[in-house]
Amino acid sequence: MIRLIKKLDRPTRTDLGVTLTLDQRVRSRLRVTLDDGRQAGIFLTRGDSLRDGDCLVSEEGLIVQVRAAREPVSTVRGQDPWLFARACYHLGNRHAALQIEPGRLRYPHDHVLDEMVRGLGLEVIVEEAPIEPERGAYGGPVHTTTHGPKHRDH
Repeated sequence: MIRLIKKLDRPTRTDLGVTLTLDQRVRSRLRVTLDDGRQAGIFLTRGDSLRDGDCLVSEEGLIVQVRAAREPVSTVRGQDPWLFARACYHLGNRHAALQIEPGRLRYPHDHVLDEMVRGLGLEVIVEEAPIEPERGAYGGPVHTTTHGPKHRDH
């Protein structure tokens, strides 16, 4: 098995990739299948997380680029900064991984969060797309949280 042991400081050209969901990109130990079908293991320093475009290197010097997988997400579009700020506040208060861009918010699909955002007056579209949430305020890793039936809502 290929052992991917280090994240490179900058992207490097390579034809070899691995497509990972957000939940997989925040784990430091993980068995994966490379896009060419080979098996590999990711062995990073605890707390490291991966972003789309990051490159990993194996013990033998093989370079593999990380690609963000398409997965179920909730997307909110709009131009009202007040509503967007309110949505960001309430989603952050529930520790949701949140991608913030001009005119668009995106978070891992969760029907409870969707209803909350709709209640604020915004339209939510469920779609399949890559997600690249904001990092923690102090540069820490992204934490994923689900608020469905198994999670106790506070």
